[in-house]
Amino acid sequence: MNRAPFRLALLDASHDRSSFDSGARALDRYFKEQVTQDVRRRVASCFVALTEDQRIAGFYTLASASVPLTELTPEAIKKLPRYRVVPTVRMGRLAVDQAFKGQGLGGALLGDALTRAARSEIAAYALVVDAKDEPAAAFYRHHGFIALPETPLTLFLPLATVPIKSQGPA
Repeated sequence: MNRAPFRLALLDASHDRSSFDSGARALDRYFKEQVTQDVRRRVASCFVALTEDQRIAGFYTLASASVPLTELTPEAIKKLPRYRVVPTVRMGRLAVDQAFKGQGLGGALLGDALTRAARSEIAAYALVVDAKDEPAAAFYRHHGFIALPETPLTLFLPLATVPIKSQGPA
């Protein structure tokens, strides 16, 4: 049986973030200097992909959020109640260490985030992301995300479309 190359876990104090290098200065600075404050203040959760020797290969953050109903696409608006805002989960940041790029880890982290959000017992309509640039937006569109009409670098994917695999008996 093949072992998964990475183990996903909540970030904790035992994880060494000092050598993480995604090549994006703002993401690296956030991960090394600010993420633990956000976790401690309960404004974000951070999940890390760990190698067998506990090196951090990638990370993403999740937080609760909302989107004004009027900012969604007309197709989405038709399917929703007429609340002023729609509850969502925001993936605030996603990064892969340069040493692990090209291995599909970004897509795997995104898939994990979608599954966590869809399985949550707290209702949310969609996972929302703020792409940092057009290549990042293209990555999300490739995975089925839809751009908000007025802000094309903000994209969403309705969680009802996420296939949930059974976890088996409890």
